[in-house]
Amino acid sequence: MPDTDLFRLFAGLTLLMASAVLLGRLFGRFRQPPVIGEILGGLLLGPSLFGLIAPDTQAWLFPKTGAAAAGLALVYQLGTLLLMFLAGIQMRTVYSWQDGRAVGIIATVGMVVPFAFGLLLVQLVDLSGAMGKAANETALTLVIACAVAIMSIPVISRIMMDVGIAGTAFARVVLSVAVLEDIVLNVVIAVALGMVDHGKHDTFGAPTLLGVSSGHGSAVYHALVSVGFFGLVAALGTLARRFLATRRGRAGKDRPTGGVPLLLALVLTAAACCLFLGITPMYGAFVVGLAAGRSHRGAASLPGTTPESESTKAIQSFATGFFIPVYFAVVGLKLDLVHAFAPLYTLLFIAFACTVKATSVYVGARWAGRTPDNALNLAIAMNARGGPGIVLATLAYDAEIINATLFTTLVLTAVVTSLMAGSWLERAVRNGLLPRTDAADTPPSLSSAGTRRPEPVEAVSS
Repeated sequence: MPDTDLFRLFAGLTLLMASAVLLGRLFGRFRQPPVIGEILGGLLLGPSLFGLIAPDTQAWLFPKTGAAAAGLALVYQLGTLLLMFLAGIQMRTVYSWQDGRAVGIIATVGMVVPFAFGLLLVQLVDLSGAMGKAANETALTLVIACAVAIMSIPVISRIMMDVGIAGTAFARVVLSVAVLEDIVLNVVIAVALGMVDHGKHDTFGAPTLLGVSSGHGSAVYHALVSVGFFGLVAALGTLARRFLATRRGRAGKDRPTGGVPLLLALVLTAAACCLFLGITPMYGAFVVGLAAGRSHRGAASLPGTTPESESTKAIQSFATGFFIPVYFAVVGLKLDLVHAFAPLYTLLFIAFACTVKATSVYVGARWAGRTPDNALNLAIAMNARGGPGIVLATLAYDAEIINATLFTTLVLTAVVTSLMAGSWLERAVRNGLLPRTDAADTPPSLSSAGTRRPEPVEAVSS
């Protein structure tokens, strides 16, 4: 890489890192999701502000092509993989089978109904103006449906930790529902992305070899491969945990059997396999995280992968200290509020998504026997889209499924709904509508997700 490009890459990364960390900590101090500050840090360096003040300097420092752009894209992609890996570990950690009936009903109604309304929206409203260069209507439909239905584990767990309700039955239901929803929707997202990613690798991968690179055959192929890959990795993870549990039982104590190199190798291997299969690499990292995490009841985990292990802490440390903040800063860098922001369009979409999601969760909660007040609190809490909503937007934008205007709308929807959930729950606790818990009662998995040290995902962030 020429020295000039190397200088631009280092300078750009330094500015993005500094801006993201400073504003992330500022937002965290005011008990708001740090991810919003990290995105704002990148936004200030993008075309929305820096590009208006000094367009030539901004374009030189953050070029869209060339070696410097490729270097920044690599850091961005690594941030995506680490983010999804940690999200998978967090999901496996927070899931609980308690309140099974309520969780099942709320998850089903709160996910299926919004997803169906998202599909209906595409049929009733002409959204061709939101389509990206991939020009894939099916992929666009799936992305919009997921954007309406998705919710965030990391943001809502952070919020509940901040307001002191992380150890309550309310929090347990919210997080359990979120796990089920995010697993299903991540499969759908992987299918949508796989349907267009093959166009960038038309001479590489299984879809080309099998001749399913377009049409309905492509959708069926990616759905089957996504589910099959998930099942295979989950099965291998279960076998590995049983094997390790047997060995530990015989030895009478835990012995370190893995570490950071092994975990990173698994993530990169899964990502490479996904690329060959024609599905998005972030899905591989996510599934490895799910397989690697420890169950809520404390079952043995893959080598070095329990949330408390030194290996996981090390990955969390350098991921949340550099790669993930830079990832979200780049999201802000891509936002163009000058040329790609449609206020009325964004307002209508936010209103539609919030109404459909909140109403569906409320109906599901009432059906499950929850009181009106509890159902309303659940509806607002599960409306927070946070990091997963932002990741969905950026992945779809990078795959050219959506254009810049819809990308901006989806990111702002994730930000606004997260702020709404935080404000509502804090007011509910203050008014005595939700009971508080002492810090000592907070499960370790939630406390790690709710602080800036080491914040598995959303401190970033899911």
